[in-house]
Amino acid sequence: MSSKDIVAKAAAELFGHKDPSAVDRWVAADYRQHSSLAPDGPEALRQLVAGLPEGFRYEGVRVIADGDLVVLHGIYHGFGPDPLVAFDLFRVDADGKIAEHWDALTPLVSDTASGRTQTDGPTEPTDLGRTEANRALVLEFAEKVFKGADYSVLTDYISTETYHQHNPEAADGLDGFGAAAATWGEQGKNLIYKDVHRVVAEGDFVLLQSEGEFGVPVAYWDLFRLADGKIVEHWDIVMPVPAELPHSNGLF
Repeated sequence: MSSKDIVAKAAAELFGHKDPSAVDRWVAADYRQHSSLAPDGPEALRQLVAGLPEGFRYEGVRVIADGDLVVLHGIYHGFGPDPLVAFDLFRVDADGKIAEHWDALTPLVSDTASGRTQTDGPTEPTDLGRTEANRALVLEFAEKVFKGADYSVLTDYISTETYHQHNPEAADGLDGFGAAAATWGEQGKNLIYKDVHRVVAEGDFVLLQSEGEFGVPVAYWDLFRLADGKIVEHWDIVMPVPAELPHSNGLF
């Protein structure tokens, strides 16, 4: 069974069926947790699943797999008073068990600048033969634009014809991104990227998990879709780094 199938099956049993015994089938004994929502280890995950409320449900949108890393992009309903958009990143070990987990969550916004939702758009990876080329392009973009703050090269990486934006505060196109960035700057929230910790690429989808600042220390999760060698779509979550975590593993 592939890593993608393992994670999809485990997520369905854990968060679809809300079955705590799925931990025994799918989670490694040395399971390492990076989420701010649960302590370390499989028993903490078991307790989390056992405590899910009756109205809880997970609405899966995308699954992106890259070797032993698998990303889920979706919406949690009932995990709090309001729906939460989430990226969940899992590492699957050689025994086919989930061995590590990172996540980022943000409230679902109904009124966005682009009119798009935080999760709509294409869902299935395509153009699988360009996975490595797309990975390299996004990493170069991250180095020059995100970390280097050289916005003069934006059009080398982002399409000037089609750029669909799913960040709630940014309209479509480069002009939309520029206007949002200017507003953020006025609010003292400049986009500062320090380190890219992980990249997950499958076909036309590339996800970056990064660390930086946005007024406060944050985790940046950026999902890009590419076509013909340019970025044409972007989804993201910008999550403040909590002052304390329920484990000693760090957020990254």
